[in-house]
Amino acid sequence: MRPAAPHRLLLSSLCLALCCLGGARGSRRSDNHEWKKLIMVHHWPVTVCKEVENDCRDPPDYWTIHGLWPDKAEECNGSWHFHLEEIKDLMPEMKMYWPDVIHPLNHSHFWKHEWEKHGTCAAQLDALNSQKKYFGGSLDLYRDLNLNSMLQKLGIKPSINYYQVSDIKDALASIYGVIPKIQCLPPQQGEEVQTIGQIELCFTKELRLRNCTEPGEPGGPGGPAPRGPRTGVSGGTGLEVCEDGPAFYPPPPGALP
Repeated sequence: MRPAAPHRLLLSSLCLALCCLGGARGSRRSDNHEWKKLIMVHHWPVTVCKEVENDCRDPPDYWTIHGLWPDKAEECNGSWHFHLEEIKDLMPEMKMYWPDVIHPLNHSHFWKHEWEKHGTCAAQLDALNSQKKYFGGSLDLYRDLNLNSMLQKLGIKPSINYYQVSDIKDALASIYGVIPKIQCLPPQQGEEVQTIGQIELCFTKELRLRNCTEPGEPGGPGGPAPRGPRTGVSGGTGLEVCEDGPAFYPPPPGALP
């Protein structure tokens, strides 16, 4: 029976090699979940409705939360499922400031998507490492940024007149001290200009404001403007980094005489 020993040794060596290979693969997968900054994404409900070609009923007339997104990671833990009861204490604020604009009677599907795609990655931070911390922390950042009031203070209001994208970016940079990123819908057939849809403000892992783009980066000062679709809420895919030039900041339906 002794000749069986070399076979056992060979089998053990093979198992060790496979384990090492599996570990190497696992480490490569974890690399895909590393990220450097968090993006607080505000979207303008009127443009959300236009983006998905949905005739929304009474969309909010203020900027709402699209999400809090790590910049280079998605779906970091497929087994960490969304449970609505974990954020029940946040429900009034969630419905007000983080609504599903397209499906106002069923917000939870939108929140589930945001948690499973982005929250499970943001949870690498102790400050955001539970569903209540992720959604509660996002609401805190939204309140602290106070984008709606800042735009009003800067005199940037929905209007039938066009704004220069660079003027909006410069005005926001003067308030926050960092460079934001603005997303637009490109002009559709028969339209003259792009339509403002999202404003992004970015944070470090220490939750301090930082530039969303740096000089030379796509979309940053001196860098090319990236083109191509960005996934929006409820299936919208038309948003792109705004081009320098005029842009339409559309008023809510019925807001103008």
